[in-house]
Formats: sequence, C-alpha cells, structure tokens
Amino acid sequence: MAATLQEILLAPDVKPKVIADCQTLIAEEVSEKSGVSGAAVKLAYKTVKAIAPGHVQHMVKSLLPDLVDQLEPYWADFTASGGSEFGDYLAKRGNEVAEALLSVTDARAARSSRAAVLKAYKTVRGGAIKNVEAALPRVGDLVLKYAT
Repeated sequence: MAATLQEILLAPDVKPKVIADCQTLIAEEVSEKSGVSGAAVKLAYKTVKAIAPGHVQHMVKSLLPDLVDQLEPYWADFTASGGSEFGDYLAKRGNEVAEALLSVTDARAARSSRAAVLKAYKTVRGGAIKNVEAALPRVGDLVLKYAT
C-alpha cells in the first residue's frame, strides 16, 4: 500500500523541511505576482513579514496538517492512476483542489475572534482561488520531492 501524505510529509524528520519549502513556495509565488492585484498581494505579504516576523512560518506549521488532509484524496487517486507529475494532476483539477485547500483557511478565518483578521481575509478570499490554482504545479512538485 502506498504511503499516505500524512506519513510522507508530516514525519518528524521531514515536516520541518516541508514547512521551510512551503515558505519558499509562498515567497516565490508572491514575487511573481503582477498588476494591481499582484501589488496588493506583495504589499500584504511584506506588511505581515514586517509587522509579525515568523507569522508566515507559524501559519504554515499550523495549517499544514489540514492542508495535507485536503490533498490526501488527490494523492491517493494520483498514485492509484500511476501518474508521474503530481503538479500536473493537481493543475488539471485546479478549481476543485484550490477550493479544497481554501476550505482550510476559510475554517480558520471563521474561528477567528479578531474582526480585523476576518475583514482582511474576506477582502482577499475572492482572488485567492486563482492564486492557489497558479501555485498547484509547485505544490505538486513539493509533494513529489518528499514522496520519491
């Protein structure tokens, strides 16, 4: 039986590396944004890093188990199908996978008692789907880095 993503990505010796790679992935995705919406994403990212150093790492660490849970059925289908590029597999199901991943941040935002956090999240949530979809090839590559 193939290993689950939980077993692969959240193993004690692997998880810190995955967290670091996720932070790199986020930074790369943000740096490639352009236009007005890209400028807004870059400003928000820069502001968070300046005001709350370590917050991105904290959020990645906090959300990773739930994000991995959301990717698990896609991983199981991918491995059963004998595919070779998980990023391509995810990208072909872009909207569906992005919504699954965003359900994690939606739930986190809904539990927040901080009105400012909820307001900020609602402001960016509409455009988040296209940003998450754009990142899916890199997400798949990150998973394969540890799964192979």
